Amino acid sequence: QVQLVESGGGLVQPGGSLRLSCAASRSIFEFNVMGWYRQAPGKQRELVSTINVGGVTNYADSLKGRFTISRDNVKTVYLQMNSLKPEDTAVYYCNAKILAANYWGQGTQVTVSS
Repeated sequence: QVQLVESGGGLVQPGGSLRLSCAASRSIFEFNVMGWYRQAPGKQRELVSTINVGGVTNYADSLKGRFTISRDNVKTVYLQMNSLKPEDTAVYYCNAKILAANYWGQGTQVTVSS
């Protein structure tokens, strides 16, 4: 049974920072790829960032430079979000893949507003 639990979301002012965490029920190194996606109101879920088992990272072009994905050596993946803008407001989801299997967390709300 694979479980992914996001935390760290909340309300932040424009220009502020927030760090999201994704806690996995297994070692994150059992997954081929882990990452973050987000879904804004009325929008399709979109890629934010991924990191593979070797530590290679990938970012959406529009977010590169502001967001950083990282991990510890056990069960947690992080997303550091800086210089947040109102357009970053969305539900952020943790994702993990093992071969053809695709797992999702329940999401954590991030709201950027003054």
